Amino acid sequence: MAAYIGHLCKLTLPRIRCHSRIDTYNHIRSITSIVHQSKKQVVLGIETSCDDTGAAVVSEDGEILGEGLYSQQKIHLLHGGIIPPVASRLHAERIESVVTTAIERSGVSLDEIDAIATTVKPGLSLSLSVGINYGKKLAISANKPFIPIHHMEAHALTIRMIEKVEFPFLVLLISGGHSLLVLARNLDDWCIIGKSVDDAPGEALDKGARRLKLRNIPECSSVCGGQAIEYLAREGNPRAFDFPTPMWKYRDCTFSFSGLKFTLKRIVEKLEEEYEIEGGRIIPQIEDVCASYQYAITKHIVRQTQKAMVYVETRELLPKENYTLVVSGGVACNQYIRRALSLLCSEMGYRLVCPPPKLCTDNGIMIAWNGMERWKTKTGILYNKDDIEAVKFQPKCPIGEDLTDDVRSLGIKIKRWVKFR
Repeated sequence: MAAYIGHLCKLTLPRIRCHSRIDTYNHIRSITSIVHQSKKQVVLGIETSCDDTGAAVVSEDGEILGEGLYSQQKIHLLHGGIIPPVASRLHAERIESVVTTAIERSGVSLDEIDAIATTVKPGLSLSLSVGINYGKKLAISANKPFIPIHHMEAHALTIRMIEKVEFPFLVLLISGGHSLLVLARNLDDWCIIGKSVDDAPGEALDKGARRLKLRNIPECSSVCGGQAIEYLAREGNPRAFDFPTPMWKYRDCTFSFSGLKFTLKRIVEKLEEEYEIEGGRIIPQIEDVCASYQYAITKHIVRQTQKAMVYVETRELLPKENYTLVVSGGVACNQYIRRALSLLCSEMGYRLVCPPPKLCTDNGIMIAWNGMERWKTKTGILYNKDDIEAVKFQPKCPIGEDLTDDVRSLGIKIKRWVKFR
């Protein structure tokens, strides 16, 4: 910055007549003021809520200035799932280099960063603790404001970094740890319309892939379970095997995926017995099983979202000119699910918006952007050292007021379900 100011002075000073050293000093001050006024505000975001160590520097206009990301996926695939102590150790080993990479790539110094945002809730305790401790120490040592971030809010608001999406809007958050239908009224005002009572869709897909032994298929060996099922399902028949419709008796928007997992287990056991499959061998009709399982999960997501749209219309929670559904979270990368939700939105008069796949999974960019939105509105920012040190991680934390009882009180009936293939 000093070199840039000096460069400007060299260009500007010869064009004026400075009668004294005071004139020269005042001229330099005016140039410095112009440079500082034109400087973009930037926020550093840090994410360690689960198994990805992420950091990014984002500007006030949504430009990603620099990013660092370390994925633990391949390591956890070897263990058959995320092991919290292992995830925590890997975060601790990588966080310094990830944050340093993000800052170096951004082209700005730590001194030029306006604030530090860090995920503090919800997530795995051991993972959250690494990020929050690092973020707090960095903020205090660099004398920077600290912005605690709710992980799910960050997922929901990422879209506002790349598209014009005005409050209020409907959000579907689907990932390995969450399944939520939420009304986003404002940056700090959220209402839960539906949530899972057991598993999340990403968890159901990953555990299903593990039971199907998809890692033993070469082209599926290095991807997560959900991606493996989506890949194989492309060649399968989604109606080949019957799965139940979860929560069909309940007139609310609650999710449940455990019954689908149990049905998949029974189907696989039956096929293994019928074809005498043992060890690491793959059952026949694997593509059909994957397609049917993916279809069942997608149908449940689409139907509960359709009920949420009817609830929103009945309660007049969104202006009709702003019927928008934002879909985010790791499962939002699934193109089959996206297409089904696109059909739903077309039928219900909604605009569907999804972040690109890179921004759907956990990353530092979404944390930095949520921090930037809070920085610009001066919402939830901590300046005092004691306040920053007092921040604790919260493994479980609802995103807002729960409207489930009100949804049930309406006894929503769907005259015609939106169909997809």
